[in-house]
Amino acid sequence: MRVRPALEVIPARDQREGAGFLVHRPFPSPALPTLDPFLLLDELGPTTYAPGEALGAPDHPHRGFETLTLLLEGSFEHADSGGHAGTLTPGDAQWMTAGAGVVHREMPSTTLQREGGRLHAFQLWLNLPRALKGAPPRYQELAAASIPTVTPSGGGGTGRLIAGAALGAVGPAHTLTPALLHQWRVDAGGRLVLPVPREFQVAAYVYEGALSTEIGRAPRGNLVRFGAGDAVVLASQEGAGVLLLGGLPLQEPIAWGGPFVMNTRAEVERAYADYRAGRMGRIPPEIVRA
Repeated sequence: MRVRPALEVIPARDQREGAGFLVHRPFPSPALPTLDPFLLLDELGPTTYAPGEALGAPDHPHRGFETLTLLLEGSFEHADSGGHAGTLTPGDAQWMTAGAGVVHREMPSTTLQREGGRLHAFQLWLNLPRALKGAPPRYQELAAASIPTVTPSGGGGTGRLIAGAALGAVGPAHTLTPALLHQWRVDAGGRLVLPVPREFQVAAYVYEGALSTEIGRAPRGNLVRFGAGDAVVLASQEGAGVLLLGGLPLQEPIAWGGPFVMNTRAEVERAYADYRAGRMGRIPPEIVRA
């Protein structure tokens, strides 16, 4: 087994998104423009909102990639132009394939908007290869109870597997691009050695505590990018919460235009034209706005 070296520690940058809510974004950034096949990682919060303060992402389109929303604290409501709607509560995840095009919204729940409360979540964008950018849109609702928890035989921490395998278990999300997404809690003084596919690009985002690496400490709000190998080490002196992500690089050209990610600029312009013409649909009026 060849352990992947930590290559660099990249701090997240603060940015406003949606209706104006704050996110912490390790990529894309000047330090890390892309992490093929991943396009974007945002951490929302943790933030405690007063009544009437909570903001989300009202109706907007996507085409050409998949998104994951993982909720740690609070509650989120979502709906899309295919008529899907639901609510995420702590521990739940949602995997959305935008594919050929979808209009959706994600908002703090009506209760959280009205009464205030704490919100902490992640959103990850995973690119689709050229051959699958026209795939039919779909949602996968992943309730917390459906996400397996694993513990290494030697201890040191526990993991939740949203997508991909580890320690004999497999996450429930079906991704069109080969990928893994795990949520790990590393004990204080713990050291986890986790096999990962050799062909994947792999990184770990620290959302709580700090990781210890051979190139230094990686505190909360930083992403560790790993080099080549077939295993990663997650170690911490003080304990850490970590989002581990890995995927098979597509090595295709990327043309990015706001909510659309295609292979050419002409395809992005076509996506905008299709959206303006209503060809991506609209969220049915009978679905009450959050």
